[in-house]
Amino acid sequence: MVQNLEIISIGEELLRGKISNVNARWLAKRATTLGLHVDRIITVADDAEVISSVVREAVRRKPRLVITTGGLGPTSDDKTMEGIAKGIGHDLELNELGLRKIVERWQAQLQARESEFSEQDVKRIKQMLADQERGEYSPYILRWATIPKGSRIIFHPDVRSGGLGITMEVEGVTLIALPGVPQQVKAIFREWVLPLFSAATDKVTFLEKSLNVKGIGESRLSPLIDQVMVENPQVYIKSRIKGDMIREGIELYLSTTAENPRKAENYLDKALTQIAELIREMRARAHSLNQQRLFDGEKQ
Repeated sequence: MVQNLEIISIGEELLRGKISNVNARWLAKRATTLGLHVDRIITVADDAEVISSVVREAVRRKPRLVITTGGLGPTSDDKTMEGIAKGIGHDLELNELGLRKIVERWQAQLQARESEFSEQDVKRIKQMLADQERGEYSPYILRWATIPKGSRIIFHPDVRSGGLGITMEVEGVTLIALPGVPQQVKAIFREWVLPLFSAATDKVTFLEKSLNVKGIGESRLSPLIDQVMVENPQVYIKSRIKGDMIREGIELYLSTTAENPRKAENYLDKALTQIAELIREMRARAHSLNQQRLFDGEKQ
């Protein structure tokens, strides 16, 4: 069974067109390749009320997973944690376990790789550890460890990046919040999110193939695509016009998900064979009609 995913991208810079939404594109591609079906990609402002509304609506739709990206920094203008907490009806709380783990990770990496840290970083981390021993924490660390009740922190594998996220189960939905920096998203995904994706899909296989078609316009191809999709409900077909349709043609992308690679391959091969045959028949009819018109013209 194909599991659904929704992606919520958070940030004013996305809405204003200052930066491209590379996180949503990257996550959607990874999810699709792993056999998940992306139902929605929504972009919203870094506003607690707006975030709470879209999170609440997403959970009500009951996809298997919901992922947010952006707005997880330690400064007061990052509202994702607050918005998520409101959206699921949970309070924000200082997560003592998460707080200890943040400090422990800094300590462990400093001990193992001190030579890789700058002199300024070493000084800052040692001061942080000394403060922690006295029961004092910086406002930034406290803010990072303040998360919705019932959630747990997921960390960037390299603490120097500063990136972390959260994950939790809400009414049968796995909710994952990731930071906005693409490098942090990718690293945390590989460490923490990929296993969640794999568990959700139960090793479902995603497969896609393409077919280049020249000399036939989209309007004439459309009924053929519809017919093949009706007769092959496991296969989705999308057409895309290349730069110059006359010279380069139209690319047909066929994709499917199945329980195993062999079944996915069979689904696509059957659909590809059928649409290729329908295109061949269309061309043959067009050629025959043209020949008849030439013949009729010569007779006159």
